Amino acid sequence: MLFSGKALSVQMLDNGIAELKFDLQGESVNKFNRLTVSEFSQALDAIEAAKDIKGVLLTSGKSVFIVGADITEFGGAFSAGPEGIADLMNKNNENISRLEDLPVPSVAAINGYALGGGFEVCLGCDYRVMGDQAKVGLPEVKLGLIPGWGGTVRLPRVVGVDVAAEWIAAGKEQRPDAALTAHAVDAVVPTDKLKDAALKLLGRAIDGELDYKARREIKKSPIPLNDIEALMAFFTTKAFVGAQAGKNYPSPVKAVESIEQGYKVTREEALKIEQQKFIECAQTDTAKSLVGLFLNDQKIGKVAKGWEKKADKKIERAAVLGAGIMGGGIAYQSAYKGTPIKMKDIDQKGIDLGLKEANKLLSKLVQRGRMTAEKMGETLNRIEPTLSYDGFDDIDVVVEAVVENPKVKHAVLKEVEGKVTEDTVIASNTSTISIDSLAEPLQRPENFLGMHFFNPVHKMPLVEVIRGEKTSENAIARVVAYANKMGKKAIVVRDCPGFLVNRVLFPYFAGFSMLVRDGADFQEVDKVMERWGWPMGPAYLMDVVGIDTGVHAEEVMAEGFPERMGKTFTAASDVMYEAGRYGQKNDKGFYNYEEDKKGKPKKVATEESYELLKPHVADRREFEKDEIIERMMVPMATELARCLEEGIVESPAEADMALIYGIGFPPFRGGIFAWLDKVGLDAFVKMADKYADLGELYKPTERMREMAAKGETYYGDDK
Repeated sequence: MLFSGKALSVQMLDNGIAELKFDLQGESVNKFNRLTVSEFSQALDAIEAAKDIKGVLLTSGKSVFIVGADITEFGGAFSAGPEGIADLMNKNNENISRLEDLPVPSVAAINGYALGGGFEVCLGCDYRVMGDQAKVGLPEVKLGLIPGWGGTVRLPRVVGVDVAAEWIAAGKEQRPDAALTAHAVDAVVPTDKLKDAALKLLGRAIDGELDYKARREIKKSPIPLNDIEALMAFFTTKAFVGAQAGKNYPSPVKAVESIEQGYKVTREEALKIEQQKFIECAQTDTAKSLVGLFLNDQKIGKVAKGWEKKADKKIERAAVLGAGIMGGGIAYQSAYKGTPIKMKDIDQKGIDLGLKEANKLLSKLVQRGRMTAEKMGETLNRIEPTLSYDGFDDIDVVVEAVVENPKVKHAVLKEVEGKVTEDTVIASNTSTISIDSLAEPLQRPENFLGMHFFNPVHKMPLVEVIRGEKTSENAIARVVAYANKMGKKAIVVRDCPGFLVNRVLFPYFAGFSMLVRDGADFQEVDKVMERWGWPMGPAYLMDVVGIDTGVHAEEVMAEGFPERMGKTFTAASDVMYEAGRYGQKNDKGFYNYEEDKKGKPKKVATEESYELLKPHVADRREFEKDEIIERMMVPMATELARCLEEGIVESPAEADMALIYGIGFPPFRGGIFAWLDKVGLDAFVKMADKYADLGELYKPTERMREMAAKGETYYGDDK
């Protein structure tokens, strides 16, 4: 053993080959934390000092190769400014260059995920062999960053400028076939034959059959592009990448700029350019927000795993009541992730609709090459359509997804409770109705709770798990475990009208209604909020949700919180509803809808909406952009603060992630509490007070005022 540490080791194999193995103790994955980086340097010292080494093989002792940098170390380094960021990056940049400059050939055996720094260290090797289940990529742009350990320097020299720019700007993981086609790796083999194949390739380099020195020189030299070729390549690429990423996400363009400015200089000079671009990105609000979101996601994942460990049994069999689009979506997601599910409806038409939905989603996966026809058949076989309760005495969890009507739900829930065992957990997919009120007719309310999916089920990551007053810890644990198994982000919240997400969304809609009432053009409000970062403006969002659904939910919210959410005027949504304009579902809402070339609904402006609104709104006038943003966001922020103070949600991190995963709050802003911390509560309170005459929704809580006076933040030192 040449070197043995807590993160990696170096031992001699036969034929003078040194195996440098990454295996970070106490972790399920390998990552470049400060310990790993330090030991990597010591391991290289040992390799450089050893005699008779003929080649170096990089391997992993885990099922993944290296997943990248340790993101938890970013916060402290980033807050230390350019010098702190450079300090975090320098040592491993030096390590990878030392690996690349060893006087013997090197091969990386990529057995699993090699992402970010994990792929960058592979690029430092002379050759790369990839397991057939592995993936590689440089996903740093998803954190608002660019590769910082040579990714924008080495990848363009290995695969070419165009492919490198595409891979880095998109930040996607690449499958073995794509990596081989791009020449990012030299061979793809079954994982169980990976080490042998890598050793064989290394032997060929050692024997002189492969000229590793010539290949290495390409990575250290300028890229042979003439000025015209470079101008065409980078001008087009930057324009395309900039349009795709948008102004709120600067890092993809920075990555292309790093390639552009580094292609005609040596490796050392190009690495300096990359580091400067990395530092520029690391100091942006976008990077701080996205890194914060990554850490928040880790936190909510740990909370969900903690709940799962409390469950007394695994969810082996599930059922959904009510087929249709939502029931079909739930059935699809359960079956797709491996849990057999009964899909019950009272009508064959409902069953047919649910099966059609599942079949459509699976067919798309087959068309895109992400699933074989055989696997599709297996998945569909895990969905058992039924018009009866036969076999429900062998079900672990039932998800009720019938119409959003308390009387109907009461009848269905009471009925199903009599058909399942005393041990079965029953969950309602209600979006607004109180869990405690739905539990009233049940004999076992401790086994009942909410499991609120968001539409479309297969796309929306969030599941709100709603705890009623009598819900047991075990019921919560089982349902969170089921959500985890379905690949969802489960966040446990307490019962109240609208729960967390809808309770906070409808004050946002109320802000919109008051703006339109006061003379704002709903199309202009949509444009302003979309430019602020929302995936769609409030009018468009209402159309997508369904105006009839929205009006019903508004009534529930007004009944639950009359002081803040009761209306004293006819809202724009009421006008559309009365006119039978329900949104995309019947092709007319605030906008009209037509099919585009792909068969998807495309919104089209219509004068009819304006004519319908005229009797109920003030004369049209222009609002300042900032006033629109403030009037939209203040009600949402103050309501979320109330939810935290009332214990509806446990932490700022869970609240922020719920809104990002549930309704698409702009990720680059980090969540509402992260946004409030950035704005400053003192400034926010002053902002809100400007609109005090608009009612209770615009009044900050007393706790917010106290925090503002003391200069406190929601995340404290966490971000």
